[in-house]
Amino acid sequence: MKKNKQRPAKFILIAALVILILPVLTGKTYLYKAVVYNFAGIDDYTIFDNHTIPATQPVPWRFSAGYGKAKIPDTLEQYLRTLKSIGLLVVQNRQIVVEKYWEGYSDSSLSNSFSVAKSISGLLTGAAIHEGKIGSVNDPVGKYLPEFAEGEKAKVKIVDLLTMSSGSDWNESYANPFSVTTELYYGSDVYKTATGVNIVKAPGTCHSYKSGDTQLLGLVVEKATGKSLSAYAAEKLWLPLGAEHDALWSTDKQGGHEKAYCCFNSNARDFARIGQLMLDSGKINGVPVIDSAYFHNSVTPCLIPDEDNKPCNYYGYQWWIIPDQQSIFYARGILGQYIICIPALDMVVVRLGKKRDEKINNVPIEVNKLIAWAQTLK
Repeated sequence: MKKNKQRPAKFILIAALVILILPVLTGKTYLYKAVVYNFAGIDDYTIFDNHTIPATQPVPWRFSAGYGKAKIPDTLEQYLRTLKSIGLLVVQNRQIVVEKYWEGYSDSSLSNSFSVAKSISGLLTGAAIHEGKIGSVNDPVGKYLPEFAEGEKAKVKIVDLLTMSSGSDWNESYANPFSVTTELYYGSDVYKTATGVNIVKAPGTCHSYKSGDTQLLGLVVEKATGKSLSAYAAEKLWLPLGAEHDALWSTDKQGGHEKAYCCFNSNARDFARIGQLMLDSGKINGVPVIDSAYFHNSVTPCLIPDEDNKPCNYYGYQWWIIPDQQSIFYARGILGQYIICIPALDMVVVRLGKKRDEKINNVPIEVNKLIAWAQTLK
């Protein structure tokens, strides 16, 4: 009996040792961090290394005459609380109209925007094209990244990354700890992870959302400009936009590459400046940051067949589009981070939080609710 009692304990010990040693044997040591932190959160910049994007010449937003008078309906506020919202901001005609924060966050609090960073990386790609650092969207990725210079990878163009149609075998799984997406988030070598894909479909023929495509864009911008994404963002966005607070862009390691697809950390007011830039057709104070054609394609459906073999009517160049209201476009993060642009109202709506609702027709429910409410403010 004594021998039988010892056997389960021995098996448990062996299993524990295997779990501890397996990441080392497989080279996936990022799993230790993934297990410790379990799920991604809006304060994850505190567990990563970061590059700072300084706010060197702040230009505060003006407040509308009606600031503080427009109320968030009780039903909408309760709904937003249910989704663990931390911030809601409405800017119209370049003035703050509505502003509300929850859970101890404020107008200066940093939080992770997750895939909103994709839209920012898309803007930086356009900026590099505008100033001639990148030839055009039709440049092959291999012109900048040697890993894409031969074979099927040589067929991938920058436009294929912008429209999420690279044709790579990237596994966009957030729940699987062994997926490349988890490795990209918790790992320490985003260059190796992003360039290690294989091309399994003809580039430009199938839209399939892949964080790896945006990470490759970031690496291309770095190579083309000779600057880190943070330094380039400071030059092209944060300084000319008059951001009020420093932002942080999380990196894979100290002094490493930014996570271009994710992890741009800022606050609601400064995120709204990105939206205002897009309302102004990619210009800041009348000066183009991106070309007019690039702006147009950013907010126009790419119409590449998606995984359901339907024309993609909801995605452009790293920006999402409302299918039945195609004049409205937005940046979005996985936990419900949004920069919503409503050109007809000269309005930007920013929502930050910890949860996202279900999607209908590829649009999160709360996005439609926020748009419907915002349209009553006109």
